[in-house]
Amino acid sequence: MNDKTKKVYGNIPGLPLSGAVRAGDYVFVSGQIPVGDDGKIVDGDVAAQTRIVMDRIVSLLREAECEISDVIKCTCWLESTKDFQDFNEVYSQYFPKDPPARATVEAKLMVDAKVEVEAIAWKPI
Repeated sequence: MNDKTKKVYGNIPGLPLSGAVRAGDYVFVSGQIPVGDDGKIVDGDVAAQTRIVMDRIVSLLREAECEISDVIKCTCWLESTKDFQDFNEVYSQYFPKDPPARATVEAKLMVDAKVEVEAIAWKPI
């Protein structure tokens, strides 16, 4: 693949988006929400939902031949600021060293989830 090639990973049936897209040295992971294999939101507190979301990101990055340590920026949405500490406890387990730049905001999500996270990874090809 050369630096002008775009490659798509994790197509999501029925939705007009890709799970992740590699463009040159960058991989852009779409906002991930806590869904199970059946496509439905997995019930649970913000910690449980954050684990599901982060595991989905790890999986998409692996498809794109990246690791979680290649992530340079995350944008995170929480349904409630009250969940910030519990979210951080789980999130930090995925970035134990040199965490990426990050923005976290409170927002009404488009679905009935407590958390959504998108990521940008950099891994030269």
